Amino acid sequence: MAKARTKKCEILVLNNIAQVGLKRFPAEQYAVVKEAKDPQAILVRSADLHKHEFGPSLKAVGRAGAGVNNIPVSTLSKRGVPVFNAPGANANAVKELVLAGMLLAARNLPPALDFVRGLKTSSEFDAQVEDGKQQFAGSELPGHTLGIIGLGKIGSLVADAAIRLGMNVLGYDPHITVDAAWSLPSQVRKAASVDEVLKQSHFVSLHVPLGEKTRHMIDAKNIDHFRAGAVLLNFSREGVVADDAVVKGLNSHRLKWYVTDFPSAELLGHAGVIALPHLGASTREAEDNSAIMVVDQLRGFLEEGTIANAVNFPSVEMSRESPFRIAIANANVPNMVGQISSAMAGAGLNIHNMVNRSKGEMAYTLVDVDSPVNKGLVEGLGRIKGVLAVRYLPTS
Repeated sequence: MAKARTKKCEILVLNNIAQVGLKRFPAEQYAVVKEAKDPQAILVRSADLHKHEFGPSLKAVGRAGAGVNNIPVSTLSKRGVPVFNAPGANANAVKELVLAGMLLAARNLPPALDFVRGLKTSSEFDAQVEDGKQQFAGSELPGHTLGIIGLGKIGSLVADAAIRLGMNVLGYDPHITVDAAWSLPSQVRKAASVDEVLKQSHFVSLHVPLGEKTRHMIDAKNIDHFRAGAVLLNFSREGVVADDAVVKGLNSHRLKWYVTDFPSAELLGHAGVIALPHLGASTREAEDNSAIMVVDQLRGFLEEGTIANAVNFPSVEMSRESPFRIAIANANVPNMVGQISSAMAGAGLNIHNMVNRSKGEMAYTLVDVDSPVNKGLVEGLGRIKGVLAVRYLPTS
């Protein structure tokens, strides 16, 4: 009798993801498809999943980038589905664009470029160039202060690059991680508040995620705190800056330039706005790095149950010490580990190794046992109040 063919794990890809990443899915195990009714995983960049109908087989969602505003994270959390992203994969690309934005503003390059494009060839051409250049005189970066709000991977890279250019750097991040603090250049002065950054900086660069606390972080109330003629750079998220605040700041000359990667209809055509079409991660290197990172994370979760860079789950790593592994996603409530252990003991299973981690309201447990697990135990674990998802991950 012929051996039954194992069904491949379907990965639904909803955007153009770099092939260097997709090729990391082994063809004998995975089917990477553009259409699927009930895939085991979904991989996206900018596709909006808020109205997407998720099938019962969905185990994970991967975002080949950092932001996850296009993904209904809370809905997926309730199903025990982790949402992976690729923080830092595009950090260098964004850093370089921030530096380009500072130079565009400091040297008044956008109007200078428009001026040259508008010149007509004539005997007066050279004279027009010489006469016209005076209105575009700018300033150099050394000695000026760059204020950075948000000191994660991108903010730290921007700080380091600015210091190397001779700038003074003032940073603010009330939620800085230990890893970020270690990577931050020692020359960065620490600010106590957003207002302190705005008042003391010639340039202010935003590098924060969009959330309830950061939405309209720069608004009509604090726009007057900028020093006159400042430059505001937003390569973070569109909603972090209120458009009406920008208009107010430019009209009052508190802001000389607003440089952003998020064009807005309200700001379109304003002389003080330098708007780019969301180019932050639009480099071949960034797209490759993001795809590789998120694919490796998806594979680690689907095959081994490990979690790295999930926005709604704790990070969990545990080396294999048994071919029989169970992965459990559950609400972070008391006695969950005790109930899981009791259920396994009742099934006659010896726990070889176990790790349990929590993040906010979510918890996750990996258990390696010494003998095969039957379907009844998996179903029994799924019936424990608070358990959201259970997977049995044998190596064969």
